[in-house]
Amino acid sequence: MSIPKTYNPKEVEDKWYATWLERGFFKSKPNPRKQPYTVVIPPPNVTGVLHMGHMLNNTIQDVLVRRARMQGKEACWVPGTDHASIATEARVVAMLKEKGISKSDLTREEFLQHAFEWKEKYGGIILEQLKKLGASCDWDRTRFTMEPALTDAVIQVFVDLYRKGQIYRGVRMVNWDPQGMTALSDEEVNFKQVNGKLYYLRYAIEGSDEVLTVATKRPETIMGDVAICVHPEDERYKHLAGQKAIIPLVNRAIPIIFDEYVDREFGTGVLKVTPAHDINDYELGVKHNLPSIDVLNDNGTIHERAGLYVGEDRFVVRKKITKDLDAQGLLEKVEDSVSNVGFSERTDAVIEPKLSMQWWCKMDQMAKPALENVMNDTIKLHPAKFKNMYRSWMENVHDWCISRQLWWGQQIPAYYLPDGTFVVARTAEEALEEARTKTGNPELQLTDLRQDEDVLDTWFSSWLWPISVFDGFKDPDNADILYYYPTNDLVTAPEILFFWVARMIMAGYEFRKELPFQNVYLTGIVRDAQGRKMSKSLGNSPDPLLLIEQYGADGVRAGMLFSSPAGNDLLFDEKLCEQGRNFSNKIWNAFRLINGWEVDETLPNPNEKTIKWFDSKFNEALNVLEDHFDKFRISDALLTVYKLVWDDFCSNYLEMIKPAFGSPIDAATLQATNEFLEKLMKVLHPFMPFITEEIWNTMKERAPKDCLVVATWPEKGRIEADLLKQTEYVLNVVGQIRNQRNSKNISPAKKLALYVRLAEGKSAIAGYETLVSKLANLSEIQETEQPLDNALSFVVESAEFFIPMEGNIDAAAERERILKELDYTKGFLASVDKKLSNERFVAGAPEAVIGAERKKRSDAEAKIAALEQSLAALPAE
Repeated sequence: MSIPKTYNPKEVEDKWYATWLERGFFKSKPNPRKQPYTVVIPPPNVTGVLHMGHMLNNTIQDVLVRRARMQGKEACWVPGTDHASIATEARVVAMLKEKGISKSDLTREEFLQHAFEWKEKYGGIILEQLKKLGASCDWDRTRFTMEPALTDAVIQVFVDLYRKGQIYRGVRMVNWDPQGMTALSDEEVNFKQVNGKLYYLRYAIEGSDEVLTVATKRPETIMGDVAICVHPEDERYKHLAGQKAIIPLVNRAIPIIFDEYVDREFGTGVLKVTPAHDINDYELGVKHNLPSIDVLNDNGTIHERAGLYVGEDRFVVRKKITKDLDAQGLLEKVEDSVSNVGFSERTDAVIEPKLSMQWWCKMDQMAKPALENVMNDTIKLHPAKFKNMYRSWMENVHDWCISRQLWWGQQIPAYYLPDGTFVVARTAEEALEEARTKTGNPELQLTDLRQDEDVLDTWFSSWLWPISVFDGFKDPDNADILYYYPTNDLVTAPEILFFWVARMIMAGYEFRKELPFQNVYLTGIVRDAQGRKMSKSLGNSPDPLLLIEQYGADGVRAGMLFSSPAGNDLLFDEKLCEQGRNFSNKIWNAFRLINGWEVDETLPNPNEKTIKWFDSKFNEALNVLEDHFDKFRISDALLTVYKLVWDDFCSNYLEMIKPAFGSPIDAATLQATNEFLEKLMKVLHPFMPFITEEIWNTMKERAPKDCLVVATWPEKGRIEADLLKQTEYVLNVVGQIRNQRNSKNISPAKKLALYVRLAEGKSAIAGYETLVSKLANLSEIQETEQPLDNALSFVVESAEFFIPMEGNIDAAAERERILKELDYTKGFLASVDKKLSNERFVAGAPEAVIGAERKKRSDAEAKIAALEQSLAALPAE
């Protein structure tokens, strides 16, 4: 069979992805004869396109799913997208604006029609891009968080929780976007370091000439001040107990209160309390039973209740009030200051902490099982270090603001009656029946009811994802939910550990009375080589599709995983993808080499030891690989396979069994080699699915269903430890000979003689002479009892080796090399002796550890003796 000289990723990837889909390898259905393995995709925003974070996350998911499929499990990877209320509505509003249409000119139904048209046109882009990566999702199961069935689930859950008393409507502090005119979740707020000012204002003490200086970053909110707060142990202000301060310009008296919350070192140690415009002030206000005065309109202008600057923008007022305070001698000074300011992810407007009438979901009771079952490892976080962060969040959980002032999303199923009261029901018809019962008025009509204008937070649909994708709310006992739920592994980012992961766990225990998944693998952030988070604004984020075009999907997948340990950030460098591509080329060249050998059925097998060695090497690596997978060390798992393929198979095994140029190979060796190649393709397939499938199917004719994607994962086999150790020793000797050639610029084609000084009365490479001669290109191997004059020498453990140089040796250079190695070995021996002379170490260490240290000592002593003899055998200077 003719095999192309160079591997063509694009051609291979397009061909095999289409084949996998055509043959239905990714499809899944409940199979009682198989163990299910289920992964639900963290649904990307329907507005999204593939970025480097998606690449990492979905590569890891695909690795896990492909391996499970090969292990014989019923692997089901459910794809889908999130409707992303805020981001999508912003995109649609912008699109309409370009057409000269304002959202305010449209009815809700008209706007939603435009939004769904946009979603149908652009919403599937990211899922199509994931196919380029090789994602083996069951695409027939693709879900969308605003499709009718999932919307029904959201409404059902809202009604259920409301009737349980866990959802309520009330005024509380929220993140308010004055430009988008909606409440935001914490996750939808981006914090940035902003250079600003610290203003020192003078508050007079009522009935006194004394003045309190208060440092604030927001002088425009003083009209909403309701108290002045100082630390109870601050000696400077203890005398003010029971007194009042006068708000500058406003001239309203407010109480002076005492609380340990105040930082005595910040500013003057005096805090103005404005509960309506600061979350911490709000908590202080609740604690001290203070009123709240909201001085801002929803659009960020000053409300008439402020009494000053009415209708003007908050930032314009900040400049104006500073001038007015200064003019009246009420501004002591202004200092430069740096603040961590929240910005809307949607509009980039500065967020206002604001008291607002919203819908809320109580979290305290639902958080208890979600906390307990993560802390006791019923649900395992990988890496476990995130348990502390999780516990901190869950022990301090707050009620969840679930309403958004938008149109794109699930509309809240609350219906208002003419008298201002409301009922909650799944449909308008059910709401009407309930309203008639509640009011005792059978004459009420649908036209008398007005549904709440707000929609639910996007997270209120995505927290149901592991259940809703299997229609577990529509039919709690359907075949899919009973078979696939709970799911197995979730792969996501630490920044949504609370916003999404914790809430899914809460939902699992609340609605299914069990966990939603068993393991949570937390990826790191993809950063550039300088450690900066990749982003469009910095221009440091490459286009993943261009990377795939240049390096192939396998190369990019491998590149992403080469340095991405769980929970730690990935310092991405394009050279990693180049390394991945080089690995693909290495594999392809090895395949071509094997395929190019002619076989002679009459030849005996001269490679029995080598074949047994690699078999043990493979089984040893497989054990390590399985351990890495069990511990979710996916990067380490790939590196294990990488080393097995590149070093052990390509660099060592193939060199060991390769026939002489132009000569045939025996049938037994070729058969064993092809069997090894098949095994290697199996363990490499989850990481690099395309090239492995291509090689698997090019090796021989296979049935349509006999693709690598569904091949059987290798089973653990026997490991001959002594054989591995002896072969490692032999390869070390060969490596030393090659190093000697390189250091003396001796051509690899020139045959050399090797003399071996016996170690402990036996040859150090007994039984491997032919292999050593082949790999090191030797003319002969002989034993010697004494060091050789005019020879290059090296020591491996306690054995000494000599390569005669026929009088051409540079004695001075050789003496320098031996002295350097002697000095190093003596230093090593000293460190071992120090450890063995430590009584605490000897008394506490296991016998095996002590034995290993003693072996190191004896080997070092033997090596020192051999080096000293070699030194003595050199010609005198």
